[in-house]
Amino acid sequence: MTEPTLVYDDDCGFCTWWADYVDRHGELRLVGFSDLSAEPELHGRLPTHYEQCSHLVTDDAVYSCGASIEEALRRTTANNTVRDVIEFGRHFEEYERVREWAYRQVANNRETWGQLVSKTPPARQDAADDGSR
Repeated sequence: MTEPTLVYDDDCGFCTWWADYVDRHGELRLVGFSDLSAEPELHGRLPTHYEQCSHLVTDDAVYSCGASIEEALRRTTANNTVRDVIEFGRHFEEYERVREWAYRQVANNRETWGQLVSKTPPARQDAADDGSR
């Protein structure tokens, strides 16, 4: 694998919106959970319960949950301020705990956040295009 890859829940409109944001502002490959069967090497690098959060996979590491979003945002070109805030936060002992708490708060309320920002997930779009859903 040469291209960093964001693995996300492609059945979630909020998650799909974030993946699209990262795609538009960075150089990450996107792979939804539903496409992992076609990616056995990538799937093998993920934690056992990978469906519990997103993951950013590079040649050297697998970032999961809050760390995956942090790393994805750090790799975007959209906003240098976000990268600066991340780098600043990493100097504090509690940063990782707060980052993961914040990720879990958002992840546990995806339906609510999806009312603010959402995009039709690829699986639902394909079904709508062929009239099967």
